[in-house]
Amino acid sequence: MSEPRTPDFGETVRKVFDRQGFMRHVGARVDHAAPGEVTLSVDRRDALLQHHGFFHGGVIAFLVDNATGAAAGSLLRDGRQTCLTAEYKINFVSPAKGERLSCTAVVVKPGKRLTVVEAKVHVHADGKAKLVAVALATLANLDLADVGG
Repeated sequence: MSEPRTPDFGETVRKVFDRQGFMRHVGARVDHAAPGEVTLSVDRRDALLQHHGFFHGGVIAFLVDNATGAAAGSLLRDGRQTCLTAEYKINFVSPAKGERLSCTAVVVKPGKRLTVVEAKVHVHADGKAKLVAVALATLANLDLADVGG
């Protein structure tokens, strides 16, 4: 992957997510941030589970949305561009029952206006990781001047 356009990208991602109320509400954290790749995770708590005790699909979707956006954002022109999710598709491949949920997003193809990112979500239990979802996202790259940023 190419060099980040934002110096010290990992710290920048953490600062951006620290300002995002929903990240704090869910209790998600940044585990890894590098050019074109971000991993987010969240620990199990009752508020994040559905009626069978699995992590809720909405929590999985949230991690996919934020991790893919951050991965795409790592390759934008610092201070002049931002990205917003244009679409994503998730395939849930296994129930997410475990102690922790993690999502790793990797840029597949950065572009001038659109960036494509793949994400894989794993649940962690008893020292093992199990794939629970795969996703493909498209992020629209926007000039901050056009969005009032």
